[in-house]
Amino acid sequence: MSLREALRSALSALRANRLRSALTTLGIVIGVTAVIVLVALGNGITSGFNESFGALGTQIVVTKTQGSVPGGGVARDLTDDDVDALRDRRAAPDIESVTPVVNGTALLEAGSGQFRTSVEGSTADYLEVQNRDLVVGRFFTEAEERSRAKVVVLGPNPVANLFAGQAGAALGQDIRIGRTNFRVIGVLAPNGQQDNVVVMPMGAARSYLVGGGDEVGSIIVKATSVAAVPAALEQVNTILSDRHNIRDPAKRDFDARALQSLLDEANQFLSFLSIFTVAIAAISLIVGGIGVANIMLVSVTERTREIGIRKAIGATRSAILRQFLIESIVLAALGGVIGIVLGVGLSLAAAAILPAAIPDFPPPSVSLDSVVIAFTISLVIGLVAGGYPANRAAKLRPIEALRYQ
Repeated sequence: MSLREALRSALSALRANRLRSALTTLGIVIGVTAVIVLVALGNGITSGFNESFGALGTQIVVTKTQGSVPGGGVARDLTDDDVDALRDRRAAPDIESVTPVVNGTALLEAGSGQFRTSVEGSTADYLEVQNRDLVVGRFFTEAEERSRAKVVVLGPNPVANLFAGQAGAALGQDIRIGRTNFRVIGVLAPNGQQDNVVVMPMGAARSYLVGGGDEVGSIIVKATSVAAVPAALEQVNTILSDRHNIRDPAKRDFDARALQSLLDEANQFLSFLSIFTVAIAAISLIVGGIGVANIMLVSVTERTREIGIRKAIGATRSAILRQFLIESIVLAALGGVIGIVLGVGLSLAAAAILPAAIPDFPPPSVSLDSVVIAFTISLVIGLVAGGYPANRAAKLRPIEALRYQ
């Protein structure tokens, strides 16, 4: 029997048992669909994460060591002089910008509403450095920073609690923070990380809320590029160690950490999570393979006399083996094709619907690799699942097969 005849015979056998064939391929269809959809969701989440936080890859955050310094002693505060030292391009050529931040908490009052939140005082480049956007309004200017203007930019949570989530209603309103009135000039877009915050000029924060002095809570350093982050981090450590008279790196009274390392860790976690979910989806492929093996065993049993007749008139063992293997592979391939169509279709539909239904939800992204791998696995399952039944059919002796009732 030629390959074409074997394929024709396999298709004829599948058409003769349409319902049984459809139910057999269902496990493979579900498995292939699940693999493609879950990989697409994972790709979308990873891409959305990198798009949202990729701009932070050049950042280095410097904070004061909490508690005692290793080896004894009390950690020195970070100061404005430390900020100025880091801004010296001769000592730190790989540092593009340096943004100090002072932190505190305060009670906000607007009308009869009250809300306790974090307060950050910083410079006019805070918005760019933190990769934040505004929903309405504007950010404070360098002139307002120098004049210690009593203006604030609210995060989403204060707006939700004090103005019923209406960003436009908050704009231009006066709110009381501590004992001082401030005017709202802008509202930050949510990012899921720093939504419970109020931002104001550093001078205003020091004068009215967190106290005077030259101490800063943290320093945000931006490297000239992602590739320059290691060099910039080394320059930060060297400059601050010299200023704080630290000779042993293990006894530093400050902590400088590149956000790129955190982004890499997060991406690694997302990759592991995607692999785990795909592995769970692949279980249905295994179940589908068991279904194919089972139905092929049934098919061999039902067609025992046919096999005996074929072998009696000269069909070789390899011809019988090829016939049932092709039937098994066609069955699995059919399930794989249907699964690909459903998986790609559902992923594209989700990419069009989910972002509109769920704001800021990253759209799924279909991966060609996942399609090829899922289809290949379905073919391998057909080959493996049909191997034993096909071999069993090929080994039947003609006289025994003809006697089968």
